[in-house]
Amino acid sequence: MKKLIALLALIAPMFLLGMVEAQAQGRWEFLGKRAVNYGLDRDVIPVTWRDGAFDGLKIEVKGGALNMRRCVVHFENGGKQEIELRHNFGRGSDSRVVDLRGNNRLIEKIEFWYDTKNIARNRAVVFVYGRH
Repeated sequence: MKKLIALLALIAPMFLLGMVEAQAQGRWEFLGKRAVNYGLDRDVIPVTWRDGAFDGLKIEVKGGALNMRRCVVHFENGGKQEIELRHNFGRGSDSRVVDLRGNNRLIEKIEFWYDTKNIARNRAVVFVYGRH
């Protein structure tokens, strides 16, 4: 019995530390996805306000490669934030966490410009996640 109590005394602080770290990273929510076209194009992912307020974004690309040129986040209050990604996404890669200015913000839509080449004949799919 004493061994069990000692073991729990060692494990409990590690478990609580893990919970605190997870809360500091925030909770991620899927906001939307778009299968992109080949060539130079622009797409919009609408985000409903009831999804809540967010303080960060993360972009993930699956299925194919694409070159993200520009990304603009439009907020419900009419403001917008341009995000300089200029990043070549390989299949299965993701962006850094992009902090949104002004604390938690209600997002109306996310607009992005990209180009892709039809080398592998696989269309890239862009997934966007928001951090609460």
